[in-house]
Amino acid sequence: MYLLIFIIIGFVIYKWVTSDKNTTSTEYNTNLIQQQIKNVGKLIVTEGHYAQVMTYKDQQKYLMNLLTFEKKALIVINADVTVAYDLRQVKYDIDEKNKTITIVSIPKEEIKISPDIQFYDVDQSRMNPFTGDDYNKISKKVKEDLARKMETSTLKSNAKNRLISELSKILILTNSLGWKLQYENQVLENEQQLGEQVKL
Repeated sequence: MYLLIFIIIGFVIYKWVTSDKNTTSTEYNTNLIQQQIKNVGKLIVTEGHYAQVMTYKDQQKYLMNLLTFEKKALIVINADVTVAYDLRQVKYDIDEKNKTITIVSIPKEEIKISPDIQFYDVDQSRMNPFTGDDYNKISKKVKEDLARKMETSTLKSNAKNRLISELSKILILTNSLGWKLQYENQVLENEQQLGEQVKL
Protein backbone atom coordinates (compact mmCIF):
# COMPACT_ATOMS: atom_id res chain seq x y z
CA MET A 1 0.00 0.00 0.00
CA TYR A 2 2.76 2.43 1.02
CA LEU A 3 4.74 1.45 -2.04
CA LEU A 4 1.81 2.37 -4.30
CA ILE A 5 1.46 5.77 -2.59
CA PHE A 6 5.19 6.48 -3.03
CA ILE A 7 4.99 5.53 -6.72
CA ILE A 8 2.03 7.87 -7.29
CA ILE A 9 3.69 10.76 -5.41
CA GLY A 10 6.93 10.16 -7.30
CA PHE A 11 5.12 10.15 -10.65
CA VAL A 12 3.26 13.39 -9.81
CA ILE A 13 6.51 15.10 -8.77
CA TYR A 14 8.26 13.89 -11.94
CA LYS A 15 5.47 15.20 -14.18
CA TRP A 16 5.42 18.52 -12.37
CA VAL A 17 9.19 19.02 -12.66
CA THR A 18 9.26 17.93 -16.32
CA SER A 19 6.30 20.13 -17.25
CA ASP A 20 7.88 23.15 -15.60
CA LYS A 21 11.11 22.67 -17.50
CA ASN A 22 9.29 22.35 -20.83
CA THR A 23 7.33 25.54 -20.19
CA THR A 24 10.47 27.39 -19.15
CA SER A 25 12.34 26.14 -22.22
CA THR A 26 9.51 27.13 -24.57
CA GLU A 27 9.29 30.61 -23.07
CA TYR A 28 13.07 30.99 -23.30
CA ASN A 29 13.09 29.91 -26.95
CA THR A 30 10.16 32.19 -27.77
CA ASN A 31 11.94 35.16 -26.18
CA LEU A 32 15.11 34.37 -28.16
CA ILE A 33 13.17 34.23 -31.43
CA GLN A 34 11.30 37.45 -30.68
CA GLN A 35 14.60 39.17 -29.92
CA GLN A 36 16.09 37.92 -33.20
CA ILE A 37 13.08 39.17 -35.17
CA LYS A 38 13.47 42.52 -33.41
CA ASN A 39 17.14 42.63 -34.42
CA VAL A 40 16.25 41.85 -38.04
CA GLY A 41 13.57 44.55 -38.02
CA LYS A 42 15.46 47.39 -39.63
CA LEU A 43 15.65 49.36 -42.85
CA ILE A 44 18.01 47.86 -45.42
CA VAL A 45 18.92 50.06 -48.37
CA THR A 46 20.73 49.08 -51.58
CA GLU A 47 22.06 51.99 -53.61
CA GLY A 48 22.98 52.36 -57.25
CA HIS A 49 24.19 55.16 -59.52
CA TYR A 50 23.29 55.70 -63.15
CA ALA A 51 24.63 58.16 -65.71
CA GLN A 52 23.31 58.79 -69.20
CA VAL A 53 23.28 61.40 -71.95
CA MET A 54 20.28 62.16 -74.11
CA THR A 55 19.32 64.70 -76.77
CA TYR A 56 15.97 66.41 -76.51
CA LYS A 57 14.37 67.90 -79.62
CA ASP A 58 11.03 69.56 -80.24
CA GLN A 59 9.61 71.34 -83.27
CA GLN A 60 6.77 73.80 -83.65
CA LYS A 61 5.47 74.11 -87.22
CA TYR A 62 3.30 76.86 -88.67
CA LEU A 63 1.71 77.80 -92.02
CA MET A 64 1.28 74.22 -93.22
CA ASN A 65 4.80 73.32 -92.11
CA LEU A 66 6.39 76.15 -94.08
CA LEU A 67 7.79 77.68 -90.89
CA THR A 68 9.59 75.48 -88.36
CA PHE A 69 10.92 76.56 -85.00
CA GLU A 70 13.11 73.97 -83.29
CA LYS A 71 14.51 73.71 -79.83
CA LYS A 72 17.02 71.16 -78.64
CA ALA A 73 19.40 70.48 -75.83
CA LEU A 74 21.99 67.97 -74.75
CA ILE A 75 20.97 66.55 -71.40
CA VAL A 76 23.31 64.85 -68.93
CA ILE A 77 21.67 62.80 -66.20
CA ASN A 78 23.29 61.55 -63.01
CA ALA A 79 20.89 59.64 -60.82
CA ASP A 80 21.00 57.94 -57.45
CA VAL A 81 18.60 55.02 -57.14
CA THR A 82 17.78 53.20 -53.92
CA VAL A 83 15.86 50.01 -53.23
CA ALA A 84 14.79 49.69 -49.60
CA TYR A 85 13.02 47.08 -47.51
CA ASP A 86 11.58 48.18 -44.19
CA LEU A 87 11.81 44.95 -42.22
CA ARG A 88 10.15 46.62 -39.26
CA GLN A 89 6.94 45.99 -41.22
CA VAL A 90 7.43 42.22 -41.46
CA LYS A 91 4.40 40.52 -39.92
CA TYR A 92 4.77 37.14 -38.26
CA ASP A 93 2.92 34.72 -36.02
CA ILE A 94 4.46 32.60 -33.22
CA ASP A 95 2.84 29.25 -32.49
CA GLU A 96 4.45 28.10 -29.23
CA LYS A 97 2.49 24.86 -29.06
CA ASN A 98 3.68 23.63 -32.46
CA LYS A 99 7.01 25.49 -32.25
CA THR A 100 6.38 27.25 -35.55
CA ILE A 101 7.12 30.80 -36.72
CA THR A 102 4.97 31.87 -39.68
CA ILE A 103 5.99 34.86 -41.75
CA VAL A 104 2.62 36.40 -42.56
CA SER A 105 3.77 39.19 -44.88
CA ILE A 106 6.92 40.89 -46.14
CA PRO A 107 6.78 44.55 -47.17
CA LYS A 108 7.20 45.42 -50.83
CA GLU A 109 10.40 47.16 -51.82
CA GLU A 110 10.45 50.95 -51.87
CA ILE A 111 12.19 52.36 -54.96
CA LYS A 112 13.43 55.93 -55.00
CA ILE A 113 14.91 57.57 -58.12
CA SER A 114 16.62 60.94 -57.63
CA PRO A 115 17.94 62.30 -60.95
CA ASP A 116 20.17 65.35 -61.33
CA ILE A 117 19.40 66.74 -64.80
CA GLN A 118 21.78 69.21 -66.44
CA PHE A 119 21.12 70.99 -69.77
CA TYR A 120 23.94 71.76 -72.22
CA ASP A 121 24.07 73.25 -75.73
CA VAL A 122 20.57 74.65 -75.40
CA ASP A 123 19.25 75.92 -78.73
CA GLN A 124 15.82 77.59 -78.76
CA SER A 125 13.89 80.40 -80.40
CA ARG A 126 11.44 82.98 -79.14
CA MET A 127 8.69 81.17 -80.98
CA ASN A 128 9.57 77.86 -79.36
CA PRO A 129 11.35 78.39 -76.02
CA PHE A 130 11.91 75.82 -73.30
CA THR A 131 9.06 75.85 -70.81
CA GLY A 132 8.08 74.10 -67.61
CA ASP A 133 6.20 71.49 -69.66
CA ASP A 134 9.43 70.55 -71.42
CA TYR A 135 11.26 70.08 -68.13
CA ASN A 136 8.38 67.98 -66.76
CA LYS A 137 8.34 65.78 -69.88
CA ILE A 138 12.09 65.32 -69.72
CA SER A 139 12.03 64.50 -66.03
CA LYS A 140 9.23 61.94 -66.56
CA LYS A 141 11.07 60.30 -69.46
CA VAL A 142 14.33 60.17 -67.51
CA LYS A 143 12.65 58.44 -64.57
CA GLU A 144 10.90 55.95 -66.87
CA ASP A 145 14.20 55.15 -68.61
CA LEU A 146 15.97 54.73 -65.28
CA ALA A 147 13.21 52.46 -63.96
CA ARG A 148 13.58 50.22 -67.04
CA LYS A 149 17.36 50.14 -66.64
CA MET A 150 17.03 49.26 -63.00
CA GLU A 151 14.74 46.31 -63.81
CA THR A 152 17.44 44.78 -66.02
CA SER A 153 20.30 45.58 -63.64
CA THR A 154 21.52 43.71 -60.58
CA LEU A 155 20.27 46.37 -58.17
CA LYS A 156 16.92 44.72 -57.38
CA SER A 157 18.42 41.23 -57.15
CA ASN A 158 21.16 42.54 -54.84
CA ALA A 159 18.48 44.14 -52.66
CA LYS A 160 16.53 40.87 -52.53
CA ASN A 161 19.71 38.97 -51.60
CA ARG A 162 20.21 41.33 -48.67
CA LEU A 163 16.59 40.79 -47.65
CA ILE A 164 17.02 37.00 -47.75
CA SER A 165 20.25 37.28 -45.78
CA GLU A 166 18.47 39.15 -42.98
CA LEU A 167 15.48 36.79 -42.92
CA SER A 168 17.79 33.77 -42.86
CA LYS A 169 18.98 34.84 -39.41
CA ILE A 170 15.51 33.91 -38.14
CA LEU A 171 15.69 30.63 -40.07
CA ILE A 172 19.07 29.72 -38.53
CA LEU A 173 17.81 30.40 -35.03
CA THR A 174 14.55 28.49 -35.42
CA ASN A 175 16.41 25.48 -36.85
CA SER A 176 18.93 25.52 -34.00
CA LEU A 177 16.10 25.53 -31.43
CA GLY A 178 14.13 22.77 -33.12
CA TRP A 179 11.43 25.16 -34.32
CA LYS A 180 10.04 25.53 -37.85
CA LEU A 181 9.86 28.61 -40.05
CA GLN A 182 7.19 28.76 -42.72
CA TYR A 183 6.04 31.18 -45.38
CA GLU A 184 3.23 30.84 -47.92
CA ASN A 185 2.19 27.50 -46.33
CA GLN A 186 5.63 25.98 -46.90
CA VAL A 187 8.12 24.98 -44.22
CA LEU A 188 11.51 26.51 -45.00
CA GLU A 189 14.50 24.35 -44.21
CA ASN A 190 17.39 26.29 -45.73
CA GLU A 191 18.32 29.69 -47.19
CA GLN A 192 17.90 28.49 -50.78
CA GLN A 193 14.27 27.53 -50.11
CA LEU A 194 13.76 30.89 -48.46
CA GLY A 195 15.11 32.67 -51.53
CA GLU A 196 12.90 30.63 -53.88
CA GLN A 197 9.78 31.15 -51.82
CA VAL A 198 10.15 34.89 -51.26
CA LYS A 199 9.05 36.24 -54.64
CA LEU A 200 8.79 40.03 -54.61
